Amino acid sequence: MSAFAVTSRIPEPALELLAAHGTVLGGDRDGPLPLAELAPLLAEAEVAVTLLFDRVDEDFLTAAPRLCCVCNVAVGYDNVDLEAAARRGVAVTNTPGVLDDATADLTMALLLAAARRLGEGERLIRAGQPWAWGMGFMLGSDLAGKRLGIVGLGAIGSRVARRARSFGMSITYSGRRESPFAAELEAERQELDDLLRDSDFVSLHCPLTAETRHLLGARELGLMKPSAVLVNTARGPVVDEAALAEALRAGQLRAAALDVFEHEPAVHPGLLELDQAVLLPHLGSATVETRLAMAKLAAENAIAAASGAELPTPVSVPEGWPAA
Repeated sequence: MSAFAVTSRIPEPALELLAAHGTVLGGDRDGPLPLAELAPLLAEAEVAVTLLFDRVDEDFLTAAPRLCCVCNVAVGYDNVDLEAAARRGVAVTNTPGVLDDATADLTMALLLAAARRLGEGERLIRAGQPWAWGMGFMLGSDLAGKRLGIVGLGAIGSRVARRARSFGMSITYSGRRESPFAAELEAERQELDDLLRDSDFVSLHCPLTAETRHLLGARELGLMKPSAVLVNTARGPVVDEAALAEALRAGQLRAAALDVFEHEPAVHPGLLELDQAVLLPHLGSATVETRLAMAKLAAENAIAAASGAELPTPVSVPEGWPAA
């Protein structure tokens, strides 16, 4: 029977699916676990089911001499050294599609929280501070009539755009190529600098590659309107957090809403000090239904790999790789 190394706890139905097709090694502890603890599992495994906090690098792959596939329970795969895996003949899969709506929902929640200052309002109430309704009290901004610039109008970005249009927003986007969703969404394509200058809200949905690391640094943030809001539910290192903290402090943009961080789980201390920063602990796909769907898709990939069948969602080395 095949052996599946599961690096951290995943939903039980996915573990049961794996167990019906082989031996499950691990999957009973919450990670991230050090490689020294994973090595005994990896040594016996044909397939590894990994999470986004696992560094699948040369050391990881060396510890798994029988490995034929890494099944990453995430749509992103910047934690996997794709070139090292390819050199060893190890396939890589991810879990696209099943988390698109959950992440788009959370993106809109962050956009609304920043626009309407929801975090500030809740903190005021919980701190027991005195307050009174007034015409100028905690004013935010409307979404209707505003321009949303989306960096990466792909599966998730297009779902954000559909939601935003229902709020009366217009859409522009930037990307390496024309988006197949652009016509449907009446979305105008712009160069990144122009998008940053023109947009009232900017939402990031690009993968993390060498080209997108610090895609938004001090120069790019300086192009944004002082009234603009930045939302990031992609990957933390797409934004230079130190530059973002300084831009917010200096009033170069009005607010930022982040679900991901450059050195996750650490957050730049400058952001923690700022009321206009809305901060969440990587909750983009954090619904019961979505996490189960992600784990089951990873398990289906693992079973296919172990049996030599076609992989449902294989990953290939993309243009612009590696991420670091």
